[in-house]
Amino acid sequence: MKLTYIYHSGYAIEAEGFTIIIDYYKDSHNKVVRNNILKKKGQLYVLSTHSHHDHFNKEILGWKKEYPDIIYIFSKDILRNKKAKDSDAIYLDKSDFYQDETLFIQAYGSTDLGVSFLIKAEGKVIFHAGDLNNWHWNEESTEDEIKEAEDFYQEELGSLAANVKHLDLAMFPIDPRLGKDYMKGAEQFVDAIQTDILAPMHFDEAYGKAAAFAGYALSKGCKCICWKHTGESYLIFQE
Repeated sequence: MKLTYIYHSGYAIEAEGFTIIIDYYKDSHNKVVRNNILKKKGQLYVLSTHSHHDHFNKEILGWKKEYPDIIYIFSKDILRNKKAKDSDAIYLDKSDFYQDETLFIQAYGSTDLGVSFLIKAEGKVIFHAGDLNNWHWNEESTEDEIKEAEDFYQEELGSLAANVKHLDLAMFPIDPRLGKDYMKGAEQFVDAIQTDILAPMHFDEAYGKAAAFAGYALSKGCKCICWKHTGESYLIFQE
């Protein structure tokens, strides 16, 4: 099973017989989606956690013209915000799930718009956080705002941790715009849930800042993937 970093929070998971693309915003510098991933044989799943422009691009709906067997699975806020039609996708709210013979997807909460996705496939448990994070903005917020953000995050993280004790892979925001405590949400995440591999996202081009999480991750028995550029791939699971 191979993980490819597309851009921002966009990832692709490729396995024998199927591919999952999550939160496509725009293609990588080397057009890895258009030139490689979309040409792969097998079932294609396209997921979007919410309707923010940097997580959902209407371009993905046009892929169906070339690949009619695509299965779209979107957060229901995309439908509510009229970014797509009812017939375009399967829509999930928090706690809803989708299942077929290949994979199982359950929607969990977010501390921003939409949902996060728990995915089970080929015996692996995978999580894409969407915009679930401790968005505390400590250097700009009041104490009350910080407490509200902290409580909200702990509530959503606690709900996930109560049901998920171990993750083979998590894709999670490590956003340097948050200031000095920008890794706090990711630290709390791997504290709460045993995570084998963490792939940073939402870090723009700050590759070094994202890679700085590797030390803390290692202290929790977690491997942090230190991306160097978009379009890069990592073999996450081998037989």
